Amino acid sequence: MDLTKLEIVTPRGIIFDKDVKTVTLPGAEGEFGVLAQHAALVSMLSHGVIDIEHNDGKREMVAIDWGYVKVDENKISILANGAKSISPDGDISKTLADVDKLFLDITDDNATLAATRARIEKITRG
Repeated sequence: MDLTKLEIVTPRGIIFDKDVKTVTLPGAEGEFGVLAQHAALVSMLSHGVIDIEHNDGKREMVAIDWGYVKVDENKISILANGAKSISPDGDISKTLADVDKLFLDITDDNATLAATRARIEKITRG
């Protein structure tokens, strides 16, 4: 399976820089997936969860408040205003509190926040 380089950058620096199998992104017009050799594009990202699948099938997530993505044939570059890595092995209640804090300044849409929290809980609990 082909891999693509994923880089996630915030104003505080690079928080993710690895080769990955697939990435699902929270686009401003809805979620979309990116694989290696994807057609080039630039898109705005909305608040939500970046779902990352590694070559071995393991998944990792990063919550973002908003940002932009640039996709090239062999690289995905994300510039996010704010981001929080979500560990499946971490304290779920602390993770949810951190994500709520990240989203607090950008939305008061309770349905969106609830959907994001449910997705995080589902992935972190397996």
